[in-house]
Amino acid sequence: MNRILTLEDIKKILPHRYPFLLVDRVTEINGEKSIKGYKNVTGNEEFFLGHFPGNPVMPGVLVIEALAQLGAVLLMQRFVGQKVFAYFAGIDKARFKKPVVPGDRLDMDALVLRDRGKFAVIEGKAFVDGQVAAEAILMCIVTQ
Repeated sequence: MNRILTLEDIKKILPHRYPFLLVDRVTEINGEKSIKGYKNVTGNEEFFLGHFPGNPVMPGVLVIEALAQLGAVLLMQRFVGQKVFAYFAGIDKARFKKPVVPGDRLDMDALVLRDRGKFAVIEGKAFVDGQVAAEAILMCIVTQ
């Protein structure tokens, strides 16, 4: 099933809020297997104040965090209405291939590789203008 989620829908699923909510829209959800979404990267982002002033670059760890949040939206669908949270359990094979700068749209894909109920392994990829900006294997656990 293909669904679109707005920022307000995402806020109902994730506990994150500005400046740490890093997913603006979900453009596609395919069951419990994959999800696509994006973040509009603007010059107003607070992290740009100190991350290379004069040459602003989105910190790579925040790109990976955005991927994890997108994956969490996918995982948390089955727990709507329950008081649970998705946490990082690990990160493998993280690679940063292209800087993300103000004005970019960070398109993201997340694919569940393994799902054991409250534990999942997700492959995440972030793109700018169709080129891979970052990718990683993310382990997440859902708990109270």
